[in-house]
Amino acid sequence: MKIFAQISWLYATIIIFTSLLLQVIFYYLLPRPYTRKISSWFMRLSIFYSTEIIGKEDLDAQMFLFNHQSDLDIGVIETSTRSDISWVAKKSLFSVPLFGLVLKFNEDIPVERESKTSLIKLLRAAKDRIDKGRVVTMAPEGTRSTKGKMLPFKSGAKVIADKLKLKVQPIILMQTAKYYDLKRFYYKPGKVKVIFLDSFYADKSNKNWLTDLRVQMQGVYDNELANNPSHR
Repeated sequence: MKIFAQISWLYATIIIFTSLLLQVIFYYLLPRPYTRKISSWFMRLSIFYSTEIIGKEDLDAQMFLFNHQSDLDIGVIETSTRSDISWVAKKSLFSVPLFGLVLKFNEDIPVERESKTSLIKLLRAAKDRIDKGRVVTMAPEGTRSTKGKMLPFKSGAKVIADKLKLKVQPIILMQTAKYYDLKRFYYKPGKVKVIFLDSFYADKSNKNWLTDLRVQMQGVYDNELANNPSHR
């Protein structure tokens, strides 16, 4: 079984890189967001995972916040939404061959951790994308959490949402690390559950709304784990 999972991982990884290459090709042929949507659907269909969607995407949402677990997450969200998404990603990723080119083509937003100057640039870029009708999407944990417990949410998401008075919709991804793990060379097809929570307008008068949101999202996640054996 371990050998099969590693072979599946190699196949899935090749497909993921192929989908990135398709985005570069489609960039010159199709308008955004079709480039990323089509390549994400290509990846999803080619590596045989499916999604179960709970709740409903708010088409008026201006920011998505999600729990990040796996390299599958971008494709999962892209194929589960109709929105033109602008992803917030670490600045260092923009220098990665091919992947960085895709980020630049799609006008995703670089962020440099622990940098006040970067936060100002992030605010300007987020406003630009919102003005273009796009949905700024970020993982408030700042990195992957693969153990089932969400890491503390960083303040950047709150600063942007508060400053720009955004309508925020949280998204919970269930167990994507269970299906694809780059470090363990592991992949198996499965059904990913995508949970859209109710959207809300950021309220700067509530200093704790981001912390409260983490508690809410973790509660929904834990409830899913407890009541759905397929997640374990």
